[in-house]
Amino acid sequence: MRLGVLDVGSNTVHLLVVDAHPGARPLPAHSHKADLRLAQLLDDSGAIGDEGIDKLIAVVRDALQAAEDKGVENLLPFATSAVREATNADDVLARVADETGVRLQVLTGAEEARLTFLAARRWYGWSAGRLLVLDIGGGSLEIAYGMDEEPDAAVSLPLGAGRLTAGWLPGDPPAPDDVRSLRRHVRTEIARTVGEFSRLGAPDHVVATSKTFKQLARIAGAARSAEGLYVQRELKRESLEAWVPRLAGMTTEQRAELPGVSEGRAGQLLAGALVAEGAMDLFGVEKLEICPWALREGVILRRLDHMDSD
Repeated sequence: MRLGVLDVGSNTVHLLVVDAHPGARPLPAHSHKADLRLAQLLDDSGAIGDEGIDKLIAVVRDALQAAEDKGVENLLPFATSAVREATNADDVLARVADETGVRLQVLTGAEEARLTFLAARRWYGWSAGRLLVLDIGGGSLEIAYGMDEEPDAAVSLPLGAGRLTAGWLPGDPPAPDDVRSLRRHVRTEIARTVGEFSRLGAPDHVVATSKTFKQLARIAGAARSAEGLYVQRELKRESLEAWVPRLAGMTTEQRAELPGVSEGRAGQLLAGALVAEGAMDLFGVEKLEICPWALREGVILRRLDHMDSD
């Protein structure tokens, strides 16, 4: 069966097409992505304005056409923090449904964390033991921990790289005082959750997903994405700590010249690095492994599980 998962995120709208059936790993067949920056289209009241909704509808239509072109039989559309937190979310969802026929499922932050955890667990298997999974998106940071396929603890914090950049780092490069203020804010927010996870015991394996972690690992020396999914990629806290002040002193244009850093994500990389550094420090993580699978794969795997049980 050819499945498509349509991910309406804070930064991008991403259609991932896979060939999949219960009991087998999903095989990527096509990827269609648009940099919508939906979180930046919120007005002062926290609503997505008409212009933003129009852009979203246009992008969803393009994704639908791509899905049709690639022979997708079943489309799994969902939205994350940008739509979830918009004050007019119901109106946005209604207009998208009316004008495209796509009914977006809005995931809660905890659902994002659980589905991402499922993807990581399936990728690494039971031998990974107790798994701690970190994911930095455009609007939120997800943290999940557990021994099984359902995590024992899963939280979502408003510490996405795009959100923090827009709210805390107006300069290019940012002012040192702004960087310090953001660093304090990030660590205060993460520290509130550490106790909940610490009571469950130390993890056996720590992994991270998301474009932010992949780019941080790449500038710290990890293998290029062109070398394939099965090449192990790690990010050491020591390397990240050395990179944070360097990123803070760079302009967006300079960051975009770093290996593996896209122009569209370069402006958010410092905020993402501060979140990654804070999480690794407060959770006592010296190094973590980059997981190729994340939320989209988790949505697909959950759908396949339901098909298998029907």
